[in-house]
Amino acid sequence: MLISSKGRYALRLMIYIAAFGDAEGKIALREVAAREDISLKYLEQLVRPLMHAGLLRSVRGKGGGYALARPADEIRAGDILRAAEGTTAPVACEGLEGACERAGLCSTVKFWTGLDAVIEEYVDGVTLSELARVPEIQLDVDIKPVF
Repeated sequence: MLISSKGRYALRLMIYIAAFGDAEGKIALREVAAREDISLKYLEQLVRPLMHAGLLRSVRGKGGGYALARPADEIRAGDILRAAEGTTAPVACEGLEGACERAGLCSTVKFWTGLDAVIEEYVDGVTLSELARVPEIQLDVDIKPVF
């Protein structure tokens, strides 16, 4: 699976909000853009799918910005990546969705299905609160996050 800049920057945006949001949990996109060196216009495009997925909420008015729509320990890295990317599937294979006529004959569907399951388990096993307090993830042999 190749995560595009949308997924990478959406993850960085959400981690920044979780780590540095004010007392009400909100933060201005301008601050995130400056601190994370990401274009403000690009961040403005990223917040739409994150809001649509119920991960972010807009805070209007003076001192407004964006805040998490749910507690950080209830938001998974997979939620963010799926909102930004649309999927975490490792390949464009209809067999992963059970829609391929050749799935019973194809020797790779089982492999792709297994790889997809490992990816889903990993990205859904890491919460935003864990990412916001740990500077980098280190993996052990089991491919489980060590925090």
